[in-house]
Amino acid sequence: MTAATSSLTALALVLLSYLLGSVSFAVVVSRIMGLQDPRTFGSKNPGATNVLRTGNKTAAALTLLGDAVKGWLAVFVAAYAARQLDLPAVAVAACAVAVFLGHVFPVFLKFKGGKGVATALGVLLALNPWLALATVGTWLIVVYVTRYSSLASIIAAIFAPLYYLLGGNVAWELEPPIALAIVIISVVLLFRHGANISRLITGKESRIGGRKP
Repeated sequence: MTAATSSLTALALVLLSYLLGSVSFAVVVSRIMGLQDPRTFGSKNPGATNVLRTGNKTAAALTLLGDAVKGWLAVFVAAYAARQLDLPAVAVAACAVAVFLGHVFPVFLKFKGGKGVATALGVLLALNPWLALATVGTWLIVVYVTRYSSLASIIAAIFAPLYYLLGGNVAWELEPPIALAIVIISVVLLFRHGANISRLITGKESRIGGRKP
């Protein structure tokens, strides 16, 4: 494969990853199940947590699963293509960022998407299951102790790149492009949780199972 063909292939994979990420399962599932559009109530965020506010746990679970699977699928396909076509690791890293940004800034929803927690988890799962397990474990511990989903997501976002760096060349091969991709995803996640951080500081953030203040 020539350098030009390799670049075009990588670019196509990145574009497809972004389009896949742009599919909002919160909106899709809500429409199929006849629920209110998640962009019109609660946090107005098209994500699993806001869908859960309808009281329909099945819809929330399907949203969570769909958003996670699309993150996993984009990176899985990119990694497979990279192995078969001898593409550089930066192509896989770019697809990881692209599918995540697709969820956060979806072209199908006028670039107003979700916060990306589930999609980021799917990305981590495809990159390395142990990395995903460590990050999920962190999320679960924080949720169990505080019952704040947002705080758990914030702390997990901070620890994910640290876990990758600490486990590099021990539990998995450390690849700089992948490390950069995880850092970018984590930074965007923290940015997307800016309002949550403000509410946590002022004590106005809602807990899991509780009513929004």
